[in-house]
Amino acid sequence: MPSTQVANEDWSVLLSFLPVGWEAKAKETGALRRSRGFSDPQSLLRSLLVHLAEGCSLRETAVRVSSSGLAKVSDVALWKRLRSSQEWFRWLAAGLLDKMGIIRRSSDWAGGYRIRIVDATVVTEPGSTGTDWRLHYSVLLESLQCDFFELTDAHGGETFSRFPIKRGDLILGDRGYAKAPGVRYVAQSGGDLIVRLTISNMPLRTPKGAPFSLLSHLRRLRSGSIGDWDAKLDGGSDGDVHVRVCGIKKSRQATEEARKKMRRIASKKGQKPSRAALAAAGYVFVLTTVPRARIAARQILEIYRARWQIELAFKRMKSIIGLGHLPKFDPDSSRAWIHGKLFVALLAETLVDAPKSFFPWGYPLENEKEQPR
Repeated sequence: MPSTQVANEDWSVLLSFLPVGWEAKAKETGALRRSRGFSDPQSLLRSLLVHLAEGCSLRETAVRVSSSGLAKVSDVALWKRLRSSQEWFRWLAAGLLDKMGIIRRSSDWAGGYRIRIVDATVVTEPGSTGTDWRLHYSVLLESLQCDFFELTDAHGGETFSRFPIKRGDLILGDRGYAKAPGVRYVAQSGGDLIVRLTISNMPLRTPKGAPFSLLSHLRRLRSGSIGDWDAKLDGGSDGDVHVRVCGIKKSRQATEEARKKMRRIASKKGQKPSRAALAAAGYVFVLTTVPRARIAARQILEIYRARWQIELAFKRMKSIIGLGHLPKFDPDSSRAWIHGKLFVALLAETLVDAPKSFFPWGYPLENEKEQPR
């Protein structure tokens, strides 16, 4: 089969995964209000994917698409098209999540919950020494696929309230999410959570109302034993949030490694870690709103171990599709580039997962026409 025919067939398969109305949306969002240089939305998308998916520079992309007859554009014209495609790519990425019906029931070992892992990663501009953009991301543990994302600037902090929560969700978050307003938000939305604690980032009380001394509870633990203590968080006018603190003592080696890392980080800031912080480094402890009757403490800690999967997802995006460092300088083209890269990542996940989980033949049929008999 000629290579051109193969490429066209592959492109047709790829298009079958896109959300309905994607071509009209290109014009509606301003990505293709004028077709100068591009004959239709397909030629525009195909050209931009050369830049986003294959990692070609804008100049190299312009040469390749022009020589192939796909479009007649300069690198500057292509940059302007990318810049105006910000909302189109955001819509395409969100549409992929909806189209594939990606939210599925999690495995029985997690009490029937749908486990979602949330985190944020930084994307920096050329020459930057700080955070320029922050991608807030949620993945389903069962499928390891994204089910929600949001892009903010450097001031967009990590909080559970950025994510839509449904009844049956079990949200996993690291220490950055251990904030009282976020915990209350998840509880009030009908979900549950497991979040890593520090000794000072959550004002807890005992069921009787006294201050909850986390460190004194942890010090009672013996090696291999698991702590499971009831506590409550002030919920304001909506009432207290009943929580549990689950903890386990680390091995001697793990404790020493944690303390070395803590001292190293503090030294860079010209500080010394407190005695309490060094003592707490000898334990792993999390806060959860999951009822004890539904999931025991040992399983809570086992489930939290799965949070590392989102770190691996970020590493894949940064190493495989080059998400980590922006080649753009102005805000509009930066947002467009990040949304385009995210669309590429989600599309790749969809194409890989489709033959295994969705369609044995590898693509959806909803827009396919039957061949005449």
